[in-house]
Amino acid sequence: MFQVRTDLAIEARELYKEENNQEIPGVEVTKDEQNDYSVTRVKILNELGQSTMGKKIGSYITIESPGLKKADQELKDEISQALAKELKMLINSDKNTKTLIVGLGNWNVTPDALGPKVVGKVFVTRHLFKAYKKTEDETMAEVSAISPGVMGITGIETGEIIKGIVEKTKPDLVIAVDALASRKMERVSSTIQISDTGINPGAGVGNKRLGLNKEYLGVPVVAIGIPTVVDAATMVNDTIDLITDEMKKQAKGSSEFYSLLEGMKSEDKYQLIKEVLMPYTGNVMVTPKEVDDVINDISIVIANALNISLHPGIDLKDVNKYIN
Repeated sequence: MFQVRTDLAIEARELYKEENNQEIPGVEVTKDEQNDYSVTRVKILNELGQSTMGKKIGSYITIESPGLKKADQELKDEISQALAKELKMLINSDKNTKTLIVGLGNWNVTPDALGPKVVGKVFVTRHLFKAYKKTEDETMAEVSAISPGVMGITGIETGEIIKGIVEKTKPDLVIAVDALASRKMERVSSTIQISDTGINPGAGVGNKRLGLNKEYLGVPVVAIGIPTVVDAATMVNDTIDLITDEMKKQAKGSSEFYSLLEGMKSEDKYQLIKEVLMPYTGNVMVTPKEVDDVINDISIVIANALNISLHPGIDLKDVNKYIN
């Protein structure tokens, strides 16, 4: 069955609404609008919502800020605070919570290097707790971090690496950061999704591995993801739909050709686009040309949010002390 490639719950919900003109049964949606960003909370309540959405029962929080692609320091700070607020509500941690941050992705490929870059910027403290034989602190929580690479580099399933670390270090919580795929170019690098259902490394490029979730790791897993790529065939498919709608509005006389395009099944249209692209470029993943700067900026936003949300004594005025 045809399925547009997207890792965002908000987009899965949009696709259903477009096709059925109603909200998804078994799914609760709320949205808060701010001046520079919006927060959409999608909660999958039962198995009906899970099967319809194609995502696990749980909470999916999406922060959208179009200006994030070229954000100034004020906006980056604002989004960091918004993300920290959502994380605090979702994970309900305190000074005694031991957290392992996992930066998923390939540090050699810029659009996939978000996780490793975040790990390089978070404030890790586990070694300090061990060195000073402390069990708690009023200003810091115990945080460790790892960037395990990808199977093509290590030859080991990422899930196996993380499971071994969890069994040895015994954190109370795992937070996984990864690059995702979107169905819309406008959401690339301007959208942050948080979920409490875990994550499948490599899912964004259609290369699923062992899932990082509570069932496999034995501890709660919160996922933070930012779309950095769009599937080319999906983007072309959406572009054709937009062009068809516009051409139909401007067409004089008969518009049977445009009606024919509109009437094509999504599966047939997507397959046609893939067949056209394949001899030339294949079905590639598309990313913005300024991706280097964007990934660096967004990694700072996420790292700051993690530092604020996990450490009780750190707030916005302190975070830049820990950014390299």
